[in-house]
Amino acid sequence: MPRFRTGRRAGHRELPGEARPAVLRAWRAPTKVDTLAGPARRVIFEAAMSPAPAAPANVPYRGRFAPSPTGPLHFGSLLAALGSWLLARHAGGEWRVRIEDLDPPREIAGVAEAQLRSLQAFGLVPDGEVLRQSTRGGIYRAALDQLLAAGDAFVCHCSRSGLAAAGGGVHHACIAGALRTDPAVRLRVPPGTRIAFDDLLQGRVEQDLYAEVGDFVLRRTDGCWAYQLAVVVDDAAQGITDVVRGADLLDSTPRQIFLQHRLGLPTPRYAHLPLVLDADGRKLSKSLAAVPVDDDDPLPALRAAWRALGQAPPAVVAAGTPAQLLDAALRAFDPGRIPCRHALSLAALHNSDVIAAP
Repeated sequence: MPRFRTGRRAGHRELPGEARPAVLRAWRAPTKVDTLAGPARRVIFEAAMSPAPAAPANVPYRGRFAPSPTGPLHFGSLLAALGSWLLARHAGGEWRVRIEDLDPPREIAGVAEAQLRSLQAFGLVPDGEVLRQSTRGGIYRAALDQLLAAGDAFVCHCSRSGLAAAGGGVHHACIAGALRTDPAVRLRVPPGTRIAFDDLLQGRVEQDLYAEVGDFVLRRTDGCWAYQLAVVVDDAAQGITDVVRGADLLDSTPRQIFLQHRLGLPTPRYAHLPLVLDADGRKLSKSLAAVPVDDDDPLPALRAAWRALGQAPPAVVAAGTPAQLLDAALRAFDPGRIPCRHALSLAALHNSDVIAAP
């Protein structure tokens, strides 16, 4: 996994609800790109969530939830969905749903429809039609052609085994001894490329993209589109101003910001919610604890997700339906109470001292 530095410090505790809203409102800062000439050329991107994509003039905020159909929604998925929905509605904005069905070998038939039914059962109804990435190959092809024509992307015949034999998995040059019939396409990452941005929840994030990631894949050898390309193209196409998702995707964000720059696309604001981990420290999507949420009894899971977002439990205790709970939640929601940490333990979700801000 790529390494990166964040602004979080050991022993850091969340700011009290009264102190943090100003931080949460400070989402915009100038985007700056500096290129230093000479042999030690460095490219430094200061991409602190500005400018945001252009949503309609009457929509100040447009968020989204974008599950992959590799399994039914579990509690971690619900936390991301509810968190992104609350932040969008709190800002008076829209909330979209996108199905990221780009990886047929990992997808399970019927799961996408089941995920949409679960969202409906929990009262999380999107604005507008659901976008499915499997229908957008031509759009991704056009973006890839743009990058190839500009020399920012290149056809790569390397294999994983070849890269490993050469001493590591970070790609800085195509070292293949023979041409493949099914080459990948990679984005070229110049030496010295560093990305820095301010995440709404995780703080300052910096990554040396050249040293820690290298040239990354845009189209795989099996012909599938890579997540990084599709998500960047679709966030811009949908006018997404704010990306709220799990902290497992924090290390993908520098790649996406760099790709946005190469394609001439705006950078949305980012907020990475805490992951929910099982007792062994594994994210729920990779854990036996990933029990699907119960569409027939949504209130317990909604209340637990509300608590996991650091919100006051009494605000939603009297709700008798998902619609009533969401209505009460929206009235009581305080973004400043969302935990500023990378992960939460599933076992600790009943301990309000752990999951709630002071």
